[in-house]
Amino acid sequence: MRWPIATGSRMQSAAFQIHDELVRTSLYKRASHRFVIELKDRTGQDVGTVRAFWLLVGSVVLGLGLAVVWSPSFVDQTIGENGATTILGYSVTATPITGILMAIGFAFVSGLTGTFTACNVAGLSAIAPLSAGRPTSLTLALRSLGWLALGTSVVAGLYGAIGALVGPTIPQLSQALVGRFPIRLIQSMVVFGILGLVLVAMGLAALGKLGIRVPDARRRYESVRLVLIGGLIGAFLIGRPFALFVKIFEYAAATHNPALGAFVFVLQSLGNIALLAIVFLLVAMVGRGRLLRWLAARPDRVARFNAAALLAAGTFLIAYWCVRLPAVFGIGWWPRVPWS
Repeated sequence: MRWPIATGSRMQSAAFQIHDELVRTSLYKRASHRFVIELKDRTGQDVGTVRAFWLLVGSVVLGLGLAVVWSPSFVDQTIGENGATTILGYSVTATPITGILMAIGFAFVSGLTGTFTACNVAGLSAIAPLSAGRPTSLTLALRSLGWLALGTSVVAGLYGAIGALVGPTIPQLSQALVGRFPIRLIQSMVVFGILGLVLVAMGLAALGKLGIRVPDARRRYESVRLVLIGGLIGAFLIGRPFALFVKIFEYAAATHNPALGAFVFVLQSLGNIALLAIVFLLVAMVGRGRLLRWLAARPDRVARFNAAALLAAGTFLIAYWCVRLPAVFGIGWWPRVPWS
């Protein structure tokens, strides 16, 4: 029997055929793998978009719902005024402020008991940005609160100094009307409307829907982020119509002393965030910060928490101050509930 003898040319041809088959197989596998990856990416993007949509809807509904059921008489009088009267030991509405020491105590306590007023409650949303920085120790948690308090104090103190310099003629203390609408409440509507839009924009940015690169709160921009959030909380005083705040404002404005005005406004703003600080420290310390570590384990959890809190707070401010408030004076319509 004769066996076929492979010549040199035949061997080269067979080798080329084998090489071509290997290349084709490799290219096919790469293309298939790339298609699977692209399919997974598109599926992941679709799922992420759906989740972001429902998170947006839920946050807006929450903010609107709070604006509907919010009772200003309960939070302003029952909690704010009665609470301050209990702590200070005298009627905060009937007793005039007669000195600096009295003004100091009044400013901080009225800020504390005014935490849940409609002009400050949105500040509690700052718990989300605070929770994004992995404060796994008491020292780091206090540092984060320090940056927040710095931003709050700078804005509040600056406005207090300006208010004292201008004096009682400043629009926020004016009793003038535009039709039936008090000028001071028009200022409240404008200020809180703008702040609400800023919070909504920050919430959308946290979702990645504005094309804005949000600084990573866990890195070097954490302090800047917290100072900015604190500045927004301090700006709440610019539009605040809470009766006890107006009272301390009138005292500071009557002195025309910018240092005193800045000091009592800083105390008022620190009182506004005192409860927030206590809650955050409890969250950071209970279980050695287990909840915060759980949030930080996945960046998408932090983003969703930030987005939900900021969107709900911003929606509440816009709905309450720009729609519900004008409706009280016959401008537009807003649903009413018996207790509001």
